[in-house]
Formats: sequence, C-alpha cells, structure tokens
Amino acid sequence: MKILIVSQYFWPECFRINEVAKSLLGKGVVVEVLTGQPNYPRGKIFSGYRAWGCQRETYQGIKINRIPLLPRGRGGWRLALNYMSFVVSGLVFAPWMLRKKKFDVIFVYALSPILQAIPALFLGRIKGCPVVLWVQDLWPESLSATGYIRNKTVLKLVERVVCFIYRHTDLLLVQSKAFEDPVRVLASGTPIAYYPNSVDDTFAVPAKGELPMVDGLDEGFSVMFAGNIGSAQAVEVIVEAASLLEEYADIHFVVLGEGSRWEWMREEVRNRELNNLHLPGRFPVETMPGFMQKASALLVTLADQEIFKATIPSKVQAYLAAGRPILACLNGEGANLITEAGAGLAVPAENARALADAILQMYRMPPEEREAMGTRGRLYYAEHFSHDRLIDQLITHLWSECGHQERAK
Repeated sequence: MKILIVSQYFWPECFRINEVAKSLLGKGVVVEVLTGQPNYPRGKIFSGYRAWGCQRETYQGIKINRIPLLPRGRGGWRLALNYMSFVVSGLVFAPWMLRKKKFDVIFVYALSPILQAIPALFLGRIKGCPVVLWVQDLWPESLSATGYIRNKTVLKLVERVVCFIYRHTDLLLVQSKAFEDPVRVLASGTPIAYYPNSVDDTFAVPAKGELPMVDGLDEGFSVMFAGNIGSAQAVEVIVEAASLLEEYADIHFVVLGEGSRWEWMREEVRNRELNNLHLPGRFPVETMPGFMQKASALLVTLADQEIFKATIPSKVQAYLAAGRPILACLNGEGANLITEAGAGLAVPAENARALADAILQMYRMPPEEREAMGTRGRLYYAEHFSHDRLIDQLITHLWSECGHQERAK
C-alpha cells in the first residue's frame, strides 16, 4: 500500500503524525508526505528551510515534499494567512510536485486548520484514490473557543467549508468518541470511525540516558505540565494554583514547552515573584518520556469551553503511558477517561482553588498510593491506546478504503 500523508505540520516539528508515519513505514507501507515549511511553535521558519519555493528531503526513509508556507508569526491575521498559504500552495504546487506518482490512499492529519484537507481532496480527485481524514479538532467550534474568530457570519462560512470537506471525504476518523455526534451533523452520510491518539511506546518503558537539568523537577513534589502553552490550555489556572500553594516550599510546578501564552506566564512569574513555577522552555521530543517519568505528578489543563468537553488532549495518552499519577483540570471526556482509568484526580476546568486542593491531596498521599495510580494508568494505556495495536487498526481502515475504491471502479 502506498500512502500520501497530508499534514501542514511534520518533522522537525513535534507532532504525533511523525511517529505514525515511521510506524506505518515499519509495517511495510510505502509512505510519502506533503507538508509545509517547519515553523511551529515559534512562528519562524526553521534554520535550513525557506518560506518560499518547494523542497524535497527524506526523513528516516520517508519522502517529504514541502510546499511554500507563510510562517505563523504572531497574531490572528498572520495565523489566518499561514492557514490559507498552505491551502493555496497545496492546490498550486502539490500536483506538480507529485506528478506521475500514484497512491492507494491519502491520509490527512487534521489538526487545526482542517482547511488543509482541501488540497488533499483535490489530489484525491486527480489521483483517483480515497481520502481519509483524522479529525483532531472540531471546526468551527475551536476557532470560537480559542478566541481567534467571534464573528457569527464568518463562523457560519467556515462551517459550510467544513461541511464540504466532511462530505467529500471517504472516511472520517475521530480522536474522541464525543466527536462523533457533532461531526455526523456536518458529514451527511460520510462513514465515521473512532480512532484515538496514542504515543510512541517508548513512553511506556523506563527511559534511558542523561536528561538536561530542569529546575524544580528533582526538588520535593514536582507537578509537570508538558506541551503547547496556549489559550486552549487555560494556563492561567496553573499560575493561580502556583500562587495559592506558594507557602509549600517543596511543591514545584514545571511547565515544559512553548506557545502563545509562554511570554505571559513568564511575566506573571516575574511580577508575582513565584519561586515555585519554572518555565524552562522546549526540549527535544525524545527527552519527554524521561522527564515525565521523573515528575511526581503530571498536569493537563483545558479551557472551560463547551467544545473542550469532547476533546481528549493527546498528552493524556503520553501521561498514562509514563506511569505517573495525573492531575486533570478539565471537563468532559478527558476528565472521565482519567477517572475511569483510576490514574489520577480530576477537577473542573479553570478552577484554580480546586486544582490547588487536588495537588495538596496528592502531595499528602502515601507514595505507594500515587504509584498505584501510575500503574493503573499504564495498564489502561496498554489496553486502550497501545501504539502498535492502533497502527494495525489504522492500516485496516486504510486498506478498507482502498478496497471500497476498487469495488466502486
């Protein structure tokens, strides 16, 4: 089977699709990627790449085709132009870059923006192959929830575009069971299947090698947050909880990552003189299993928005695999999953007092009780989110669509 992965984000940017592509290749699938120029999360084109022009390279046996892309920069308008530049480049340059190449199926990793599916649909028509879309974010709801777009007319227009994308896709995979109903409303008969996120199985085995020193991680009781630091994560609740627990000298918050709210957090730490909140920045993805396994507890947060009740942040699977107790400050599916797994404590989204109380509760637990939470989380991961098992499921989904296409011919 020959697969074309279409994703605006790919290596050297750190996204789940990198591991999926490598694992598909390891299973004997021929994988090629159509992507943009790497610039996430800082909004600047990575060294060695350029915004304009097409580029080809190979990453661990995977052929990568890069099309022109305006970097994200900062601000809503730059982000909108970044999204649209990928769509336009995909329609104009991708057919030329992929000329004379045949694929059995096109697989779209549909993080925001879901608009990246438009050139994939166009290529699917040209190549005569099915298109499978893995829905990671609900549009247009996520645009409204994160504050990028408030205008109801614009949101309605985006909804019509999403309807077009869903209805012209051959199969829709959704990362959360709670996504099924809202996607079905817009999909008008397109088949939908639940296909959750996972992480590389290295998160579930003891980490090896030296790790960089990180303030707070080896001191007392460390609460670690890892990932994007943006408006969707409502990181204000972390700052408030740290302020509430400032008197506990051996409780430390460690926030690994970058994003649109990182500078704000740094200013708050400085202004409030918070010695218990550490912002060391971004580290290579291969260090994440080690960092997570060293933390006393792992923290996940989301904003108090209706859309996020249906969302399971991809870091949840990584946290489960790491085998550490989880503190969840969010609503809906993510909180329910952690409670069902018995892997930690869940409190309402954006409730700093409740989060601080939960941290104190876990801090005061006997160590063996926290270890039991971590063990239950790892077992739940192995049963429900095993990376290797899910890759096999994905191949089955993709082969099925290839078969449907052949029968239709």
